[in-house]
This record gives sequence, structure tokens and C-alpha cells, in this order.
Amino acid sequence: MATPEATVKKHIRKILDTTRTYYAMPIGTGYGNSGVPDFLVCHDGHFIGIEAKAGKGQTTALQEKHLADIRAAGGTTFVINETNLNQLEEFLNGQRDV
Repeated sequence: MATPEATVKKHIRKILDTTRTYYAMPIGTGYGNSGVPDFLVCHDGHFIGIEAKAGKGQTTALQEKHLADIRAAGGTTFVINETNLNQLEEFLNGQRDV
């Protein structure tokens, strides 16, 4: 049975696939990728980092650092759970003020 976070990731992948978006899902390891967002995305020239969480799951300090670094470099970040998937979809469909 899939975990709640795996279900959120499945929904995110579906949104990315249907919006013709490039994405990669790096595997966090002890070799330098810990804390990197679950999805590294390029859509319409925009770099986006997406962290998937289930329920009231919170980002770790290291995840927050990576998300802040992406924003500081001009990228966009999302922390997506079951309740705000629509924000990602709206952003990718051109409603950039989400």
C-alpha cells in the first residue's frame, strides 16, 4: 500500500505530465542530495522546486534551506500536500500569481 506522501507525489507527477513539464526526482542520500526538493522542475523557462508532504507534514530545516536557496536564485518553490495541489496546477497553467 502506498504511503500518504507517495500518493501526493503521484498526483504531482500527474499534474506535471499533463502540463508538459520537465521534472526529475532526485534521491536524497548521504552523498550530497539530502534536503533537495522531491521534484526539480523546468516549466516554460521557470525553475521550480517542489517538496511533497502528506497531511500536516512539515519541512525540515535542511529542506527549508534548499527551498530558500532556490528562491534566492530566482526560482519558485512549493510545499504541496493533498489540500493545495490546485496551486501547483494553476501556476503551471499560467496563473503565476499563486
